Amino acid sequence: MSHIKPENADQLEEAIKWALSEEESVEIIGSGSKQRLGRSVETSHQLDLSALTGITLYEPEELVLSARAGTPLVEIQEELIKNKQYMAFEPMDYGPLLKGEPDPGTLGGMISCNLSGPRRLKAGAARDHFLGFSGVSGRGETFKSGGRVVKNVTGYDLMKLMAGSYGTLAVMSDITIKVLPAPLKEKSYVLYGLTDEQANRAMSVALNSSCEVSSAAHIPQSISSKLPFEADGRSITVIRIEGYEPSIVYRADKLASLLIDFGTGTLITDGESRSVWQKVRDAAILSISQERSIWRVSLPPAQGSTFVESLKLEDQAEYYYDWAGGLIWLSLTDDGNASVLRDKLKGMGGHATLVRSVKTDDAGCPQHPLESGEHALMKRIKDNFDPKAILNPGRLYADL
Repeated sequence: MSHIKPENADQLEEAIKWALSEEESVEIIGSGSKQRLGRSVETSHQLDLSALTGITLYEPEELVLSARAGTPLVEIQEELIKNKQYMAFEPMDYGPLLKGEPDPGTLGGMISCNLSGPRRLKAGAARDHFLGFSGVSGRGETFKSGGRVVKNVTGYDLMKLMAGSYGTLAVMSDITIKVLPAPLKEKSYVLYGLTDEQANRAMSVALNSSCEVSSAAHIPQSISSKLPFEADGRSITVIRIEGYEPSIVYRADKLASLLIDFGTGTLITDGESRSVWQKVRDAAILSISQERSIWRVSLPPAQGSTFVESLKLEDQAEYYYDWAGGLIWLSLTDDGNASVLRDKLKGMGGHATLVRSVKTDDAGCPQHPLESGEHALMKRIKDNFDPKAILNPGRLYADL
């Protein structure tokens, strides 16, 4: 496989123009942390963006940061920490699941996969903080969209298309995101021993309260021992509260009174809370050996426990709930029956993604199948941006 490694935006355009003229498809990578996410790409050429690095603009007072697509997220996060700022959507690190070691990846990979973590309930996903970009389409044309200000209404909102497109529409060279002041403190209110259904209800009460919780998760007793505090063999329901210390204490007391019917909880410290949510974010409380498949299921939060109960999971299966029950992570000893699993979601308005298969080849369709109208629309978009299908062909679906 030939390796193409542009060092600037002009070389990136030249590389894609060459691929287009030769009708040669290319696989786009940064650090490779999410290379196994989605379908495998069969190409003779790899377009490596790891040399397109560096923060090109950072204005803390304006809450705006721009960087080249191959910039490691670690580098960006270190710069934000210096100014007590952060990416509020809390992108997860897929490295442990897909590479066997931590690797947060690059800015371009984060946006292309539209990553978000437990704070999505409050902050939204990556696409909601994506302000603008420069890139090259599959037509070999350099174009820009959005800008470097939080309020920008000029032109089409192509950021919504690019976020989550897995590099199938265009290759981004420079990206601008919105950043926010980081909370001064965080603590988490923890309830013990709830069933899945009780936890679903408790998290719903918390989210619908005025306590301004930023995350809510439930970890069954079978895997609760993997969290960094003593659970005594009980399930754990954890609710995060962030802000100033007096405000956190006040809201935690109010939350405790609202949830008294579910038992008396405890408030864990800042350090413990951060450790818990990092493990929840990165699915680090699941067994992730290569002999297990990993599923990511998204559905309305109130349906979470009902869906899991309907699966009648084997004893070796592991799962937990994030997003107050709206996100379910599953670790199975095989790939499971994808059609059965997805059929159960039809009446619930959810979708399931096979993050990692136990098979070495593609396990059918990792992404949730599209309805015919959705597929036709995505095909038209793909054809407009990349008519010769040279960019990550088949990464999302066989013909996209």
